[in-house]
Amino acid sequence: MSDMMADVIVVGAGNAAFSAALAAQEAGARVLMFERAPKEENGGNSRFTAGAIRFAHSGLEDLREVMPDLTNEEIATTDFGTYSEDEFYDDMFRVTQYRTDPDLCEKLVCSSLDTMKWLRGRGLRFVPSYGRQAFKIDGRFRFWGGLCAEFWGGGPGLVDSETEIALANGIRVEYGARVLELIYDGLKVSGVRVKQAGRIFDAGAKAVVIAAGGFEANHEWRTRYIGPDWDLAKVRGSRFNTGDGIRMALDIGAAPYGNWSGCHAVGWDRNAPEFGDLAVGDNFQKHSYPFGIMINATGRRFVDEGADFRNYTYAKYGRVILAQPQQFAWQVFDAKVVHLLRDEYRIREVTKVSADTIEGLADKLEGVDRAGFLAEIEAYNAAVRTDVHFDPTVKDGRGTHGLEVAKTNWANTIDEAPFEAYQITCGITFTFGGLRIDAATGQVLDVDHDPIPGLYAAGELVGGIFYFNYPGGTGLMSGAVFGRLAGTSAAAAGVA
Repeated sequence: MSDMMADVIVVGAGNAAFSAALAAQEAGARVLMFERAPKEENGGNSRFTAGAIRFAHSGLEDLREVMPDLTNEEIATTDFGTYSEDEFYDDMFRVTQYRTDPDLCEKLVCSSLDTMKWLRGRGLRFVPSYGRQAFKIDGRFRFWGGLCAEFWGGGPGLVDSETEIALANGIRVEYGARVLELIYDGLKVSGVRVKQAGRIFDAGAKAVVIAAGGFEANHEWRTRYIGPDWDLAKVRGSRFNTGDGIRMALDIGAAPYGNWSGCHAVGWDRNAPEFGDLAVGDNFQKHSYPFGIMINATGRRFVDEGADFRNYTYAKYGRVILAQPQQFAWQVFDAKVVHLLRDEYRIREVTKVSADTIEGLADKLEGVDRAGFLAEIEAYNAAVRTDVHFDPTVKDGRGTHGLEVAKTNWANTIDEAPFEAYQITCGITFTFGGLRIDAATGQVLDVDHDPIPGLYAAGELVGGIFYFNYPGGTGLMSGAVFGRLAGTSAAAAGVA
């Protein structure tokens, strides 16, 4: 395959990979991408995301640069707020229990707005995330939780747009091409070995960027590194993210880094398929739990549903759900809050029961101890602070008193018919453990913490950024920031 030569090879074809490819092309490199998935399943986990992206901004002036299509009506009826770099730092350090690598975190936070403008300049479009991150209060939309923008068309729109832009700029994308290993002579990476359409061949390059996702779709690795029962989790996204990129780098002496026993995992429909379904996308998730309660097989609550905005709890509650008896829970709501439920609660493929009485609902909660549930509802309703005003756009302090498991915010009695409940289990999004990189260049470091010449990395397989938890929308930002960094650095090595 003599034509399989490039200045820069990118392994993967999701958001991080395309950010690397576009940055390398912009710097003058000839770029070749290898995507393991067939074309109809391309895009890795990026295709499965809703497209929300977190970045620091100072308000409307910055947002107009990112979203120049904002209408006068949208501006007049919306409080977008601000999200400073300090707030971004605070969120990153708080949710990771102050373990996020400070150099990587600084690069992520301080490059976020400029990267958004770069993406816009390359042709990506963003829109306000009204449906997921705003509530209408007194006639005005009010954004909350540090998120206000998403890619146009969500994950599918993101991947399709990046693919179109890449092809238009002369970047070659090979589908159904699984990279098996790095070509490495002990001193420098000079290409990759690829399996495609029943043949194995070598492709040469002056630099390689690995952006092939984590190991969330690898049952054996999940159980080995994250722990018991993680083989039972559903996979939210791509079936192709089995850790190939991480493995091939470790095989040549790259340093592992970060929270290998941690992952982003959420409440996911109990009857969702083993891997993500592109027809449904991310709609198997169920993220309106702050406005109701979650109960397990004993009928009892087991977590503070209102501990924080869901942006800051949803990525860690999947682990808590997996730890419950039989690995499931039910989310319960009454008529007072049903209008606040996100669109994902209204899809056809949903595990839902409803009833006009609590007793009737209890009869329909499969796998749940009926008496335990009814006792829990009674105790919970009696504990709600009904004297405190309910406001879904702020941490309103409307909690409970006297319960073993408190609810801190957004507590409402569950007493107004009809009642609805949704059954969920754990859905794993991506793993936190990965490779150690140089925060200034995106270059992969070896076990001696020295750079491996010719090798760069970006996306889910970069370790050290997330620990225990994750601020919503940061994954796409991280992929874009470190993809752009890796691509730019790889091009400098590849065209030198």
